[in-house]
Amino acid sequence: MRIISKKHLVAYWTRHPGTEQPLKAWHEEASAARWQKPQDIKNQYRNASVVGQNRVVFNIKGNDHRLIVAIAYQFGAIYIKFIGTHAEYDRIDAATINME
Repeated sequence: MRIISKKHLVAYWTRHPGTEQPLKAWHEEASAARWQKPQDIKNQYRNASVVGQNRVVFNIKGNDHRLIVAIAYQFGAIYIKFIGTHAEYDRIDAATINME
C-alpha cells in the first residue's frame, strides 16, 4: 500500500518521541500490506476499528495514541486523516476528521 503522507507521522513522532518506533513499525507493515477489504486489516490488527467511510482506527503504543486512516482499496492507497493522543481522539469524529 502507498501511504499518503508520511510527513504527518514524522511530525507527530517528532513531538512525541515515544511513538517513533511504533509508527515506523506500522508504516513498514502497512506499506508491505496488500489489503483488499476491511477484514484483511482486522486479520492483521485485531484491535483496529473500522469506522465507516473506509476509515480505520489503529491503536499506537499500547493504545496511548490513535491513528486514523482512510483506505482506497482499489488504488492501494492509505491516507493519514488523524494522529493524536487517546484523549485528543476522544474529542473528534473519526468518520469525518481530516488532517489540516
